[in-house]
Amino acid sequence: MKTQLAQANVASLTVPGKYRFGPGLYLQVSGPDAKSWFYRYTVRGKERFMGLGSARDVTLAQARKRVDELRITQVSKKIDPLAERKAIAEAERAAKAKAVPFRTRAEQYITAHEGEWRNPKHRAQWRATLQTYAFPAIGHLPANAITVSHIVELLRPIWVEKAETARRLRGRIEAVLDYAADPDDATYRNPAALTPQLKKALPKLGKLRRRSRHASLPYDDAPAFVTALRARGETVAVLALEFTILTAARTNEVLGARWNEIDIRSAVWIIPAERMKALREHRVPLCPRALRVLERARALHNGALVFPGRFDAALSSAAMMAALKRMNRADLTVHGFRATFRTWAAERTMFPREVAEAALAHLVGDDTERAYQRGDLFEKRRKLMAEWGQFLG
Repeated sequence: MKTQLAQANVASLTVPGKYRFGPGLYLQVSGPDAKSWFYRYTVRGKERFMGLGSARDVTLAQARKRVDELRITQVSKKIDPLAERKAIAEAERAAKAKAVPFRTRAEQYITAHEGEWRNPKHRAQWRATLQTYAFPAIGHLPANAITVSHIVELLRPIWVEKAETARRLRGRIEAVLDYAADPDDATYRNPAALTPQLKKALPKLGKLRRRSRHASLPYDDAPAFVTALRARGETVAVLALEFTILTAARTNEVLGARWNEIDIRSAVWIIPAERMKALREHRVPLCPRALRVLERARALHNGALVFPGRFDAALSSAAMMAALKRMNRADLTVHGFRATFRTWAAERTMFPREVAEAALAHLVGDDTERAYQRGDLFEKRRKLMAEWGQFLG
């Protein structure tokens, strides 16, 4: 340690080393143009070194004044200036974090989690419900400023009339607020949590209100419906809807179907695991009529998707719903045809329950049963789907 007992010309010091300019004040010289001040002090028997800035920005007088202030206001009172500076910085960071608007937190949450959401429609709905109902009311507020009253105010108008939307909206707000919360805050309480307090503040749904099911067509009416559907012409939406009915597949499975998944010669459509709800590859046997639908679809275009929408993007589920509306059957849902198939299989065929459930790509039995039953009953399902195709005509 090189000692400078009297005031020196800071600019003249070029030899690397540490130079003392007074009690606790030192100049660290690393090179001709690399000089910085630091304060050496002891608190509770522990020696500490605190940087005071570059000699280019801080003069000797300013450095001495700062050391005097720290010694009098903190060190003499056994307060560690370094710990105090760190605490202030952390408090400032926490304050800035708490000031982030709910809208920004929601976008951060969606970005962090949307990779886990396989369904594109689900990702779109997350943003849409928040943008429509939450952002106008609380989007500008920091997460820690949102109260139960805010949640009640935005949920009350749709709690009864749009119960399912309101239920999902509340859960999404709760998830975003949990994401934004300080993990070290032991007093944290999520205002969007479905507590007795929130339930009492919202309108009652009524004891008879039940979770709505997808509207379906009675199976005896299905052949006439399919005949009427075919009469609408061979548009992509009409062909996609008929293929959905013939295969009893889920809407998103059909909309995402690609030609490289389909083996025309073997009459099988193999849906990869990543596109299945259960994350298991699913083989779909194709009846003769389903193969004819594919033949007509291929004649319409040569893209990678079996049922493309505009600009070769996947067809929207709204397109099939629009086909139903044009048939004056807005009372039905596309997904409901799976229920039509399942009811027909139970009441009009002798196929075992597990075959019909496998046709719907449902997991049957508990983990133990599935561990021993590893087949997919494909050949039995081929016969079932052939009968379904014949029944529809």
